[in-house]
Amino acid sequence: MSNYYVHPNAKIGKNVTIEPFAYIAENVEIGDNCWIGPHAVIFDYVKIGNDCRVYPGAVIGAEPQDLKFSGEVSWVQIGNNTTIREYATINRGTAASGKALTKIGDNCLIMSYVHIAHDCVVGNNCILVSHVGIAGETDIDDWAIIGGGTLVHQFSKIGAHAMVGGASAVNKDVPPFILAARNPITYEGINIVGLRRRGFTSADIEEIKAIYRLVYESDNNVSDATRIVSEIYPNSNNAKLIVDFITASKRGIVK
Repeated sequence: MSNYYVHPNAKIGKNVTIEPFAYIAENVEIGDNCWIGPHAVIFDYVKIGNDCRVYPGAVIGAEPQDLKFSGEVSWVQIGNNTTIREYATINRGTAASGKALTKIGDNCLIMSYVHIAHDCVVGNNCILVSHVGIAGETDIDDWAIIGGGTLVHQFSKIGAHAMVGGASAVNKDVPPFILAARNPITYEGINIVGLRRRGFTSADIEEIKAIYRLVYESDNNVSDATRIVSEIYPNSNNAKLIVDFITASKRGIVK
């Protein structure tokens, strides 16, 4: 007799290790080559990809902490090669959001005591450092890094390749490629080290710097700045990503 619990209807892939005292519910799918640590809890309606690691005490798929939730079926979906460290919590979605899905991409590192609330979307290659709290319906784009102890307001968006400093309070959207920190959160420059590590050229970085000088350091308001950026850089993918993010922002971007 095993000393963990796996519901007989759970779908467990090949070469999966499940350590003692782990709990895996009925409506769970776990891909190949995963490791589920002792005392990890995976509730119903969770899909986990291949090559993932879930450390002791993590809880995935608990019902959302949302008063709009009324017991409906909703999901957590986790991509491939993602690590969930000790005591992290990832809640299911809520139908009222229109998503009913909390989603985490590939190659992410979710460190200890992180909380990811209902209907959040975390992209690929993201790092959420210990004690980060992500409120409901927050979107975090690919390659973003959120420093330890940071709290993110619901409905916020954090752009690709952005880095948020530790112990920040995110109550505005954080555009792509930037560093943001302090409380209240402010623009602190470009994430140069991160961009270099990911293969951005010196020309790319200088272009991104010039774009954000127009957004943050000119006399133009944000609307005029984005229009000017589009005129100056009509064929730039970096400019398009920045302009599209800023113009789509409903909460406004960090100051």
